[in-house]
Amino acid sequence: MEFSEFADRAAAVEAASADTEITHLVADLFEAADDDLSIVARYVQGRVLPGHDETTLNVGPNNCYAAIARAAGQNVDADDVEATVADLGDVGDVAAAYDFGTQRGLSAFGTGDEESLTVGGVHAELETLANASGPGSTDEKVTILFGLFNRCSSTEARYLARLVLSEMRIGVGAGTVRDAIIEAFDVSAEAVERALQVSNDYGLVAETARDDPDRLDEISLEIGRPVQAMLAQAGTAGDALSAWGETVVETKYDGARVQIHVDDGVDIYSRNMEDVTDPLPDVVETVEEAIDVPAILDGEVLAIDESGDPLPFQEVLRRFRRKHDIEQASAAVDLDLVVFDCLHADGDDLIDEPLCDRRDRLERIWDGHLADFSLAAEPETIARLEDEALDAGHEGIMLKDPDSAYTPGRRGKNWLKRKPDVETLDLVVTGAEWGEGRRASFLGSYELSVHTPNGFETVGKVATGITDEELKRLSALVEPKIRSEDGRTVDVEPSVVFEVGYEEIQHSPTYSSGYALRFPRFIGVREDLNAEDADTLDRVERLVDA
Repeated sequence: MEFSEFADRAAAVEAASADTEITHLVADLFEAADDDLSIVARYVQGRVLPGHDETTLNVGPNNCYAAIARAAGQNVDADDVEATVADLGDVGDVAAAYDFGTQRGLSAFGTGDEESLTVGGVHAELETLANASGPGSTDEKVTILFGLFNRCSSTEARYLARLVLSEMRIGVGAGTVRDAIIEAFDVSAEAVERALQVSNDYGLVAETARDDPDRLDEISLEIGRPVQAMLAQAGTAGDALSAWGETVVETKYDGARVQIHVDDGVDIYSRNMEDVTDPLPDVVETVEEAIDVPAILDGEVLAIDESGDPLPFQEVLRRFRRKHDIEQASAAVDLDLVVFDCLHADGDDLIDEPLCDRRDRLERIWDGHLADFSLAAEPETIARLEDEALDAGHEGIMLKDPDSAYTPGRRGKNWLKRKPDVETLDLVVTGAEWGEGRRASFLGSYELSVHTPNGFETVGKVATGITDEELKRLSALVEPKIRSEDGRTVDVEPSVVFEVGYEEIQHSPTYSSGYALRFPRFIGVREDLNAEDADTLDRVERLVDA
């Protein structure tokens, strides 16, 4: 496929508004992609490489800006590009505005008589870029990008720039790609959904759906290829007992979710399927000592003190993000791996097996720390187990259907998370950011502050829990209060008050109050309150100390 055709079709998708129209346009694109289908199925989501591929482009905005500036010529430098991106809010629009043809004769790819770009050709160059490392690799990456931009039309440049920064902004997510595969190749929705769950490879599933749909059912879990974690929704003991009677009760730990893959070696993946094996050598050692069969396990990594009591979640994150002095970090913070589920064991995929059967298999192969696991049929029993978990310093409990299958990437009613009720806060909006793509004309993320005797101090930002309709209403409410703008960021006169839920308040240097809300979510607008009626820093401190 010509890259120009891909870009034109991406522009058509971006211009569409109805979900059904977007799905239809993406399906048409897939039908036209021919040998490039697996690439295109990722590109529309802003993914260059498969989700399970450990290789990354490792291209930052500065690399992209430098390449755009070099291709633009006309005394343009990377700072000029960065400033224009700050003004327009979209690197794609900036790239599209430059006339790259003036530098074509200087292209690293030839004399100016090159053939037009193809999807396959672009992908080959991006793979070369992804594999560049060591001294001089930054210059090599900029040169590769320069060569590509130098051959781009305006539309091609827009989507190339967005692609390399994983920001396609055309309104296409995983669900759209799934539905487009089903429509394009007239295949079973259930088969496609299942294949995506166990592979997390949209290119593989798209090609299989087109070339041999009967083999979709043959796509299975593969050690070394992470899948999305099964998720839980909030619920109560009453919800669980009325839904399935006897209920599995597990401790809910305040740690980082991990997926452990064991074969010849050990690979550890985060909830976002990022390989975090290297910064966790002590966890790798724990796994090696606890299991001797090939397996895929689900669990949590906790930071613990000398007594084995859990430490705050941030301590775990520090280890996950560590790239240097790993041995020193390992000595400073002890980690405990708690395993609670088994997706694969010794050649057998288990995700379709009932939870209790998976637990039984896990207990037979894992000689390490297992999550607390009980069966309860009475609310009093569940309440006692919850109290025990909280007394031990953990987050709460999980309630699970004993017969539930493991559904990767799904947040369903078969797993419920039960944590102590948390009060909401009434917080003042003191800033915001313009959205992206189809939401570019609306304010999409809101800075939240508490009231103090000296003014307002920030405690976080919220974007979760806001529907499209609410987004329009909130933008109309807040936009007249804008005092100044800097790129996509705006400063807002303190007057609008949001009611915000959260999971926890943590000490944090990120915000001026010294505190941060963990997982804030929008509840509603407190139209009955003005800024001075909002919650105070004193109240936040009392909640933290409670």
